Amino acid sequence: MKKYIAPIIVAIIMIGYFIVYFGFLIMLIDNAVFKILLGIFPVVFAGIMIYVLIERINEIRSGEEDDLSKY
Repeated sequence: MKKYIAPIIVAIIMIGYFIVYFGFLIMLIDNAVFKILLGIFPVVFAGIMIYVLIERINEIRSGEEDDLSKY
C-alpha cells in the first residue's frame, strides 16, 4: 500500500495546482471566450493526470515498479 501513496499525492497536488492556477487566470480575464478556454484546460489536465495515475497503479500491481529498466 505504501507504493501507491506517492503517485496519488503527486496526482492530487498537480490537479490542485492546475485548478488554482487556471482559476486565478479566469478571475483576471474579462473576455468570456478566454474564460471558457481557460476553463477547459484544467479539466483536460486533470483527466490526463488521472489516466497517468491509473496506468502507474497498474504498473505497480503488475510488478513493474521500476519502469525505467525497460529502456
